Amino acid sequence: MSREPKTLQEAILYFAKPENCREYLVARRWPDGIVKCPRCGSDSVKFQEKYNRYQCGKKHELRQFTLKTATIFEDSPVGLDKWLMAMWMVVNCKNGVSSYEIHRAIGVTQKTAWFMDHRIRFALHQQISGEKMGGEGGTVEADETFIGGLSRNMHKDRRTKAITGTGGKDKVAVFGLLERHGEKGKSQVRAQVIPNRWRSTLEPIIKDNVEAGSSVYTDEHAGYGRLSESEYIHAFVKHAEYYVDGAVHTNGIENFWCLLKRGIKGTYVSVEPFHMFRYLDEQSFRFNERFGNDGDRFKMAAEGIVDKRLTYKALTGKQEEQTSSN
Repeated sequence: MSREPKTLQEAILYFAKPENCREYLVARRWPDGIVKCPRCGSDSVKFQEKYNRYQCGKKHELRQFTLKTATIFEDSPVGLDKWLMAMWMVVNCKNGVSSYEIHRAIGVTQKTAWFMDHRIRFALHQQISGEKMGGEGGTVEADETFIGGLSRNMHKDRRTKAITGTGGKDKVAVFGLLERHGEKGKSQVRAQVIPNRWRSTLEPIIKDNVEAGSSVYTDEHAGYGRLSESEYIHAFVKHAEYYVDGAVHTNGIENFWCLLKRGIKGTYVSVEPFHMFRYLDEQSFRFNERFGNDGDRFKMAAEGIVDKRLTYKALTGKQEEQTSSN
């Protein structure tokens, strides 16, 4: 196998060859190099080069399978060369890539590109291992924000329908935690959509994700008011008066919000609240893997494609997403 790509130009040339696509995904999916049947787990598998698929030697239904089986690519007529280029673009473009850009770049319809983008975001979702952020001597920043259209950018007729209140009314509330100098000495972020900014919502998320004894820095929002009564060292800044008080600030997590909003406003323009968590997954992945080169970041993304399937019905809310524990 030729050298794995590190740049966009190398990736275009590399994934243009079907055998390179196959070898690359086999190495990600089966690190030991032994292809196993995704249905029974048997390694008694033969590759049928004429049909570009594998066949399991065990007797059971659906013995034949391809590299797309049991991945985000399953049941897609789009070739792996186009899939992998679309994934490369989504993973490595700092402000994201719109479905229209994917549609023009790889020669598929915009609707297909939109569906591909969301399936790729599904692969970028980083499973939380159960390990908490912070710890004794560790520092975690917590903050929440609202995502939604700015009234000043709307036509007055649209503004009347879309804006029915002030502040966060008619917008999506999101909450984030950023661990300073966490794993591998770099800051790591976790973000999620929340129903509201109440203390009863924020405190349980912090307790589930942050180790007791950590320093937790926030703004003056009342939802964090009782953190100091729990097992955390809590300090906050008053944004109406000052943004930094020594080491106490929330500039790290606010930088992440800035990156997220820049992508949404500048690239995606309009995001349905129903899909907001997918865009959080995408931006969180790029932020947490920002120190690697493009090839390494793509490799991390490719390792997340297995045992995840997102159908169009699930994407549009008509059925649940499918994941497997295999």
